Amino acid sequence: MNIFEKTITVSKEDIDDLNHVNNVCYVQWVQDIAKEHWLTYVTKDILDTYSWFLVNHFIEYKNQALLGDKLLIKTYVPKVEGVSTTRHVEIINAETNKLVVKSKAKWCLIDNKTQRPTRITPEIATLFN
Repeated sequence: MNIFEKTITVSKEDIDDLNHVNNVCYVQWVQDIAKEHWLTYVTKDILDTYSWFLVNHFIEYKNQALLGDKLLIKTYVPKVEGVSTTRHVEIINAETNKLVVKSKAKWCLIDNKTQRPTRITPEIATLFN
């Protein structure tokens, strides 16, 4: 399983009125890491032919993150079947090793020409292994 990760530092733009990271930021980071993971491994041919459509998204908030915290964001796709994948994202405080957020999202592969769901090819499936 291909685990993709990056580290970010919480900035003042991420902080809400309660002095912790705003929930919208977590959702944005989940989307951003999914896109970065995909774009890191995909070929131009595949990118020109297919897109991903979000079917559903579940996010669970476990701990707070505060200004200046270093966060490790990890994503992986343990399951690819038919036209869809389930992508997991974990956001961990890199200094305390505490889980801050975990997310699971179902994505459907779309053919760019027909704008309809299409089976995930073996070539695409291997990008997640």
